[in-house]
Amino acid sequence: MLSDIDYLLRRDSQFSEFKPDTAEDDENRRLLAEECRILVIGAGGLGCELLKNLALSGFKMIEVIDMDVVDVSNLNRQFLFRQEDIGQPKAIVAADFVNSRMKDVRIVPHFKDITEMSLDFYQQFNLIIAGLDSIKARRWINSVLIGITEKGEDGEWDPSTIIPLIDGGTEGFKGQVRVIIPRLTSCIECSIDLYPIDPLNFPICTLTERPRQPEHCIQYVMLKWDSFEAWKGVKFDKDNSEHMAWVYKMAKERAQQFGISGVTLKLTQGVIKRIIPAVASTNAIIAASCVNEAFKFATHASRYLNNYMSYNGLEGVYTNVFEYKKKATCPVCGSEPIRMKVDPLKTLDSFIQDLVADPSLHLSAPSLSAGNKPRKWLYIRGALEEKTAPNLSKPLRDLVEEGQTVYITDPNLAGELLIQILVTFK
Repeated sequence: MLSDIDYLLRRDSQFSEFKPDTAEDDENRRLLAEECRILVIGAGGLGCELLKNLALSGFKMIEVIDMDVVDVSNLNRQFLFRQEDIGQPKAIVAADFVNSRMKDVRIVPHFKDITEMSLDFYQQFNLIIAGLDSIKARRWINSVLIGITEKGEDGEWDPSTIIPLIDGGTEGFKGQVRVIIPRLTSCIECSIDLYPIDPLNFPICTLTERPRQPEHCIQYVMLKWDSFEAWKGVKFDKDNSEHMAWVYKMAKERAQQFGISGVTLKLTQGVIKRIIPAVASTNAIIAASCVNEAFKFATHASRYLNNYMSYNGLEGVYTNVFEYKKKATCPVCGSEPIRMKVDPLKTLDSFIQDLVADPSLHLSAPSLSAGNKPRKWLYIRGALEEKTAPNLSKPLRDLVEEGQTVYITDPNLAGELLIQILVTFK
């Protein structure tokens, strides 16, 4: 008796790369079950749907990574969780639930931040599906997959190092699916200027010197979390009520110092958790589309999406498909350097603020160096911050040469941005 998967594999279609062949289809099905390793990033609203759909679509070797724990607010739509799971790691609970229902499927959970995993971890997968609610996390995994892509002896990108990324996202009744083939198609960074700049991503100087809004005070406390003696060596947990209450208390005290009103516990939670409305039906539609693309990749049953699909269920049901084009000057996958003309008298601090405000870069806390061998540290956060801080007040002409390459690292990216500075002398 034919299964649903067999019907998909053995049908004739103008969109299929191969004509139906029983032996070939059996091999594709074997590859799907025995060799295709797939990683799901996120075990929330999208992640639960993704894991269920993958398990029911013939995928057997699945891993899931998520750093969050089950909250009572998740139970209305994240159907793999129950009341007794509150406070438990989402990845572990979700994996155990599916594994217990489908004995031939093995889902391996990882209760970690994606940035804690090594490059070797990501290189073991054939496909990665992201069900994230963060632009920062999307950019990070995008830069990782592009960074591990290598060229072969013929100078072309080696297919064995290319790991496709299927990115799904929802917000209320709207959603999107995007297929990214590292180095070959448009990546997240190519169109980063189309994403909204985080309204809570304020300049450092505003947070530390002249806060004007209650959000500034909350972000300031978060920025200084590691420097408070009470929390030395303790990582902030947004689901820890004690941590949240402490941030609220400190933010309120700072707001009073500057005559700012409006800091409440609810606002503090909203600022820190970036609360986004979620609708179960939208999650189901977007997750189904993501797994549909994964199935096509794994079996060649049809052509994969080229390369972006948007869904809008706000007024009726509307979908649209179009192709994002590669950007030659993309700082992550582009073939050309970014060129900037700047005033040589501009201070390094002012230049960094311009970089953070640039909608095409979406940086949060950049560190800068210049030259090649040896590399000159301009401003490096962390261990070298105290040593390089005096450079912030210096004009660029004293730090870089005309046409010199400035290297930028940022927490949002796993690799480096290469920006060539073309200094304009007046």
